[in-house]
Amino acid sequence: MSSLASLDPAAHRPHALHDGARAWPETNCYVDLFIELVGSLGLEADAMFGFTVTQDFEDDQFTFFKVPVDDLEALYGLRVQELAIFDDLGAHVARQVARDRVVLVEMDGFYLPDTGGVSYRVQHTKTTVGITSIDVAARRMTYFHNAGFFQLSGADFDGLFSQTGRDRKADALLPYTEFVKLPAAPVKVDTLAVAKRLMARHLARRPAANPIEAFGAALSAHLADLAGRPQDYFHIYAFNTLRQLGANFELLASHLAWLSGKGEPGLARAEAAALEIATSAKTMQFKLARAMARGRFDGLDAFIAPMAAAWDTVMSELDARFLVGRVERRAA
Repeated sequence: MSSLASLDPAAHRPHALHDGARAWPETNCYVDLFIELVGSLGLEADAMFGFTVTQDFEDDQFTFFKVPVDDLEALYGLRVQELAIFDDLGAHVARQVARDRVVLVEMDGFYLPDTGGVSYRVQHTKTTVGITSIDVAARRMTYFHNAGFFQLSGADFDGLFSQTGRDRKADALLPYTEFVKLPAAPVKVDTLAVAKRLMARHLARRPAANPIEAFGAALSAHLADLAGRPQDYFHIYAFNTLRQLGANFELLASHLAWLSGKGEPGLARAEAAALEIATSAKTMQFKLARAMARGRFDGLDAFIAPMAAAWDTVMSELDARFLVGRVERRAA
């Protein structure tokens, strides 16, 4: 925890996986949080993305991908558990932080100043932060959120915690909360060997059918629905479909580049195909935004076949590299 205690929100620099030059410099709040947390602990964040091969199309959205807790423990010794909130939220958080835990809390973006221009003092949104320090009396905390490390205080602190204290309303809903137990000493593991084992495990669990083809089959119905929605709905829809798809596969590409850098051969085609999905999803999102503005949605289906073919390439290449000689039963 000492490496986290020394972090300065004003001096913090985002992890390279959050570089602004990437197609998707931010992914989703949970994954982004762990990229920054793992990186700030001096560990290799690029090692944890083998699970991205399991992303599926869930009929109305692509899987909101999250790092499996078993992977975090196997790679880094980080143990993630649910934290029961039955009393004052601030007191619970303070108790766990004092025990060198990072507390993950679903909070309201309306009170998070790092979301300025998006949700801060504009709209109420659910998002997960990782609290590393808290001073309830001084009304101040530091936290990981999205692609950075921040501090808030005063009225923002009150907004986040005023409805979850001992004097809360009887019917007030308490937030979903987890905490990360850090190992007492650095965990000595062969990170490459663990990452390869996890990749094989996740490949055996990946979708049996091409999820991008499934998205394509549903696209006309999605577009018909979008045509009757207000402009602002585009951002919600795109976040849960094209952003999750593109960001997922850009992180897979980064993971494959990391494996290659560790000496694993034969991953160049899969990496390039994963990047093709990431960049195509980004371009499709831009075109969808323009389609919403003009009320015409023609031509968007042209993105599906190339991305679906790239998905097939990724999976066939990785199957051949990591599942050769293994007897696996793949769940649909």
